[in-house]
Amino acid sequence: MAPGEEKVTERVSPETKSQDIPADWQANIIAFACHYCAFAAADLAGVMRLSYPYNVKVVRLPCTGKLDHSYVLRAFERGVDGVFVAG
Repeated sequence: MAPGEEKVTERVSPETKSQDIPADWQANIIAFACHYCAFAAADLAGVMRLSYPYNVKVVRLPCTGKLDHSYVLRAFERGVDGVFVAG
């Protein structure tokens, strides 16, 4: 770049769909579930032979009201695409 020239950068809108994502890609999701409420529902779904996608991992907690925000942030730091908290 020569002195006095400005660098022009094109802004990319976050709403535009990226073209480099494969068609068969699925998000890696972790679900924090309360033992007495949401996990009981997930367990009942298993008893009824219902299934959920393999890319969803369920973590049972005594109570999601005591879920520390650092666990949610740490999940994103370790590469999780989405976090679901159900209580």
